Amino acid sequence: MSTTEPIPKKNTLRNYQYILSKFSSSFPDRDLESISSDEILSFLSQLTGGTKQATKRSQYALLAAFFTLIKNTLDSKLANPCDTVMLRKLFRPAKAPQWTILDKEVIDEIIFRTVKNRDRLMLELMARGGLRVGEGLKLTPRDIEDQKVILRSPKSGREAEVVFIPHKLALRLKEYIRDRGIKPDQKIFPIGYAAARIIVRKAGKLVGVQLRPHDLRRHAATYASRSGTPIEIVSKVILRHANLSTTQRYLGKVSDVEAVRWIENLYG
Repeated sequence: MSTTEPIPKKNTLRNYQYILSKFSSSFPDRDLESISSDEILSFLSQLTGGTKQATKRSQYALLAAFFTLIKNTLDSKLANPCDTVMLRKLFRPAKAPQWTILDKEVIDEIIFRTVKNRDRLMLELMARGGLRVGEGLKLTPRDIEDQKVILRSPKSGREAEVVFIPHKLALRLKEYIRDRGIKPDQKIFPIGYAAARIIVRKAGKLVGVQLRPHDLRRHAATYASRSGTPIEIVSKVILRHANLSTTQRYLGKVSDVEAVRWIENLYG
């Protein structure tokens, strides 16, 4: 299978199996066209009671997609009972959060003031290469090929993805591996998620900011974008997103001051 063609995610398949199993149990031997929107609302309310809005939205979207599939492939006259104004409003996506994007100077200071070599390399891989914290923790020496970092079994469901890192960072990463005698199949950073998050949080405290691992990944994308990197490169190379809309949520809100600065750079 090609590494560029996404395959269905296991979690997605599992979620479909779960909701369709519950749906079949709730509506045994019922024709789909006989199921009303009120019944769908009652079913989803019982299924998702007490859960977060994101979970409710996910279950609604899966069920709506199921009815859409039946309509498009088997019965074009089927009315989708999920497709009503009331249900779309009740299960609409939660408002996307506005992330605080840290300036390059702040990120550079955080990295510069991190003394321990292991911790600094981890921070740089996230801030310069756009790695997720879990991706960094899985890396082994055999995944490092000059300035390319191979991510095996990534979140996207592909067989592998490639991350590109700066030359100086690649050299220091190889030196770290060599000096510590890390074998090809051993983890470069043999720590857990909790320990990695503590490292990131402590690094942020060095400069008085609340820092989370994903803040570094968002910085990698935002800095690249605002330095003139085409959005396609930011999306496909740095963040490795399937679509641009996901990338755009990462880039944060542009302030009036920054907007004016860019206009002056272009036309001033």
